[in-house]
Amino acid sequence: MDSITQALLGASVQGALLGRWQGRKALVYGALLGTLPDLDVLIDYGDAVANMTYHRGFSHSLFVLSLVAVLLTWLARRWAPDDRYSATRLFLALWLVLVTHVLLDAFTSYGTQLLWPLSTPPIAWSSIFIIDPLYSAPLLIAVLACLLVGLHGRVGQWPIYALAISTIYLGFTLAGKQMAEQRVQASVDLQHIQAEQMFSTPTPFNSLLWRVILVDGEHYYEALVSWLDDAPPALVRIPRNAHLAEALQESSQHQRLRWFTGDVLRYDKMGDRILVTDLRLGMTGFHPFRFPLAERTEDGWRSISEPERLPADRGDLSRLLRIWQRIWQQEPALPLATWAAELNGQR
Repeated sequence: MDSITQALLGASVQGALLGRWQGRKALVYGALLGTLPDLDVLIDYGDAVANMTYHRGFSHSLFVLSLVAVLLTWLARRWAPDDRYSATRLFLALWLVLVTHVLLDAFTSYGTQLLWPLSTPPIAWSSIFIIDPLYSAPLLIAVLACLLVGLHGRVGQWPIYALAISTIYLGFTLAGKQMAEQRVQASVDLQHIQAEQMFSTPTPFNSLLWRVILVDGEHYYEALVSWLDDAPPALVRIPRNAHLAEALQESSQHQRLRWFTGDVLRYDKMGDRILVTDLRLGMTGFHPFRFPLAERTEDGWRSISEPERLPADRGDLSRLLRIWQRIWQQEPALPLATWAAELNGQR
């Protein structure tokens, strides 16, 4: 999730567990600690693919963060002892601030390596967009109220209520994901499509409209599903160009991307380069993680040893408005095929 939400989550957790004794300082400590795992973005791993796929690695490991919580508890007890609460309670607060950060990240589409250093694929439950105001709002209200009034009386309980509301909302997003996949699966069965895999994720800034991807060899299908739809979802067929992956057999970056994304990738040939796009993130036609992984030479395709991430614009506000309208009205259908073609400058 975004850094502001993670800071609010950390502040709420520590405020709920230690605010009675630490007062407003609990909010500040929790906010700072809640952003700690994301400091790994300052590390340069050598190339753009490595920077993407090693992010949310060791710094988001449940094993590593548990050890960090033990270390921080020991340091706090040694250098800033406070006999008003136990070491166990302090450890629990610090541990939960760190662990709730990475667990929330795992609910997004990016991919979080909760079990690092094990080589298991990253976890992406993909039920919430990386920025979702409905999740963040209760935490923001509680933190602001406690900063203004203090963590005493009924207001001191607000972080607990905010955490409960946000957690219930996460449950709602999981229900939305199941709803979207079930409706798309019904359309797949009717059309006898033999998809290799299905991936679903919310559209930007909401959990009411879902984007479902079906990988099918040389093509992939995209569908939009809203809670309010009264007709089966339309499956839009889009070229995936999987045959281009044959030129990337020697690319370690390509293998890393396949592992990290679960192979939900699209391939395009633009000029003398092969581009690989992570379809999970962003929105149709706007995918922030896109890499040139091979270039043509006189001897054929050659892997690019240090690929760079292609620049992406910030999106089109008018399209966001159309996506918002799609939540409430199934027609007119959004031009997903046209948007997907625009990724390569086509119309």
